[in-house]
Amino acid sequence: MLTFYRKYWRTAFDIGLIVLTVYLIMLLFSFLYSIAAPIFLSLLIFVIIEPLAKALNRIGIKKSLASAVSILVFSALVLGLFFGAGYIVVKEATALADKLPEYQSMLVAKVNAGSDWLKEQVGALPPGSVDKLQEYVDSLTLWGQKVAKGFLFSAAGYLSSVSAFMFNFIVGIILAYFLSIEIGDWKKIARDKTPRTFKKAFEFLRLNVFSGITAYLKAQMKLISITFLVVFVSLLLLGVDNALTISVLAAVFDILPLLGVGTVFIPWIIYLLAVGDFNLAIWLTVLFLVIVLARQILEPLITGDTLGVSAFTMLAFMVISLSLFGVAGVILSPVLLILVKALYDQGYLRRWITPPKDEYDLPDYGRPDPPAEA
Repeated sequence: MLTFYRKYWRTAFDIGLIVLTVYLIMLLFSFLYSIAAPIFLSLLIFVIIEPLAKALNRIGIKKSLASAVSILVFSALVLGLFFGAGYIVVKEATALADKLPEYQSMLVAKVNAGSDWLKEQVGALPPGSVDKLQEYVDSLTLWGQKVAKGFLFSAAGYLSSVSAFMFNFIVGIILAYFLSIEIGDWKKIARDKTPRTFKKAFEFLRLNVFSGITAYLKAQMKLISITFLVVFVSLLLLGVDNALTISVLAAVFDILPLLGVGTVFIPWIIYLLAVGDFNLAIWLTVLFLVIVLARQILEPLITGDTLGVSAFTMLAFMVISLSLFGVAGVILSPVLLILVKALYDQGYLRRWITPPKDEYDLPDYGRPDPPAEA
């Protein structure tokens, strides 16, 4: 054991410093996000509205007026989507949650019928075994009903809590407008007052992290939009109630790595098979397979290798970040994970982490040399 400590203490110390640095960055960001959420929202709004404001400014419209027009267009789209689609989703989610006890009763009735048939057909089963199976099914369906109902009511309550959203949105809109007008001055201050070390760090982030995240987000939005449209149109053609809410849920789960639309479709299909609705179950199975196959084909074409981080690693890091830092951790975790990957690819981690002696055949681990210091 002492040999192990002597060999690995320096490596463990270097890795610990990097982990501590990441932890402190996320802790600081979560604190700043808790007290300045509208400012972070304004930066996102600015990124969205600035291309239109620039285009209007290039054709001769004053920048303040161009920014105002861009803000108005963005606000109209967001508010229309939020109040229009949001109202429908809240109404459908509430109605779906109210129907869950009815669906649970239908499933229990089917299980009871199956249990009676099983009792008649199989007389050699131990006494009480079928009753025990029925008890397990009842517990499982009640638990599923409770989880689904809680999720739907939570989602509906979140969407219907307009006041907090409106405050952050209005403040973010105002800040984004002034930032759009003053962006030239801020860029000049950044060029003149920022130390070279921070300029190099920002340039590294821009080239290796921000560009990849931007490309990845655009690609994911395309994929999610395709999933939403396919599910929504298909459910309308099948005559399924609450099609919009289910499509939104499918799109939300489609964002999550590894989980995807199967989180919605697989339990739904199993339930339909259990209650005997084989026709809809078959059509939903076909729809689910089409979505999965289409995503497998389109994802490499649309996203390419924009992140270079495995889905499992990304999801695991997001789960840990959510547990430790809340929503702020989920927002920042992809940035930090891609940053660590970029530092590894560029050879910086080789410089910062001292490897244990006599553990590797190649001293450079086959990685490229890190960039020389300026």
